Amino acid sequence: MGVLVDIRDVSKVYNPGENEVRALDHVTVTIEEGEYVAIIGQSGSGKSTLMNILGCLDVPTEGEYFLHGNDVKELDDDELSDIRNQEIGFIFQGFNLIANLTALENVELPLIYRGVGRTKRRELSEAALEKVGLGNRMDHKPSEMSGGQQQRVAIARAIAQAPPVILADEPTGNLDSHSTWEIMDILENLHGEGRTVIVITHNDEIAARADRVIKIMDGHVEQDSRRSPGEINEVSQGEDASQSEGATQSAGTTQSEGATQSAGTTQSEGASQGTGKTQGMGAAEESLTRPEMAEGEKKSENEE
Repeated sequence: MGVLVDIRDVSKVYNPGENEVRALDHVTVTIEEGEYVAIIGQSGSGKSTLMNILGCLDVPTEGEYFLHGNDVKELDDDELSDIRNQEIGFIFQGFNLIANLTALENVELPLIYRGVGRTKRRELSEAALEKVGLGNRMDHKPSEMSGGQQQRVAIARAIAQAPPVILADEPTGNLDSHSTWEIMDILENLHGEGRTVIVITHNDEIAARADRVIKIMDGHVEQDSRRSPGEINEVSQGEDASQSEGATQSAGTTQSEGATQSAGTTQSEGASQGTGKTQGMGAAEESLTRPEMAEGEKKSENEE
């Protein structure tokens, strides 16, 4: 395996000057292809800033970042967009699903912007939803799914075109414990298929699932440790026992994954909101309507 991420003496400074804030302070990290890495830290530690730089969503103030041997600062906007669209699958805490689209349409959306033809993107999207266990929910909209199911749709969207890197920012932050471990099992399976998985979290139990844990504190790498296969197996066995105990709790305590939310229930924060442009999807605008989808489909069909 080659080196995927090579961050050298990187700093990120906000408000330079007397009141400057160093979100990252001379950080050096190397991540190889095929690794399963958790970057852990509390709020304000700099872990999210590091994630944004890793995902080419932001640039460092100082230092160098090489991705697949390419100096990121030398890439133009189009090249950075291609990296985000084709090489990195983003999974966010807030799901970032389009409220008026079905699960299948949400997964198809970034493929439309990548110019993938209708037949091919339908195949890719259906396969991705099947992989995350939502083969029977393809026609459901976000409001008709639980939080865990919505996050599965977000994962399917991220992996539909088989990007080599999965970058997950607090992927279980809005989920109950049962859904949390199911999502982590999916990420672990993706790693088993040979993908590089990088999880950003503040949760020690989530980080314990990874082969390697990088702890960020006050903008510095506080600790960088690797776990032996035996330690990883012990963690997995302990979680299996915890899940079995949780399964005996009353149905009113933990919402079943298959439960459908009532039509009047407010979607979890981020499910229907967006920044006007969903990150990591190329340019998927929140206000996208079906006529606009049709226009995108027509364009991709012409390219087939």
